[in-house]
Amino acid sequence: MIDSSKPIFVQIAEQIENDILDGAIAEESPVPSTNEFAAFYRINPATAGKGVNRLVDDGILYKRRGIGMFVATGARAQLIGARTEQFRAKFVAPLLGEAAKLGITPQQVAEMVRDTPTSSSIQEEAIRS
Repeated sequence: MIDSSKPIFVQIAEQIENDILDGAIAEESPVPSTNEFAAFYRINPATAGKGVNRLVDDGILYKRRGIGMFVATGARAQLIGARTEQFRAKFVAPLLGEAAKLGITPQQVAEMVRDTPTSSSIQEEAIRS
């Protein structure tokens, strides 16, 4: 999972976020300790701690003194909101900008999106064949 495309602490934070979004870690459940992350990924505990503390600062995780880190109530909804805005900025806005240059209306873009097979529908079709 760890690669050189981003700082390791960012990747640790994103992995925890993804686990929360996927339901692998539920709200009010504990997350692995910084030492567990450090041992698993063979990284410095301070690096793992930086990723975890980033989520504490964002209100996604909270500390229970002497027990560990836990997922905050409402963390999943908060992450969905933040990721939705990131998706809009990174993908939707540039898509609509390019469409406007080409004279494609937002309605036509919506039709294109509806008519474009998803990876799961392509996989289902391949299985049926």
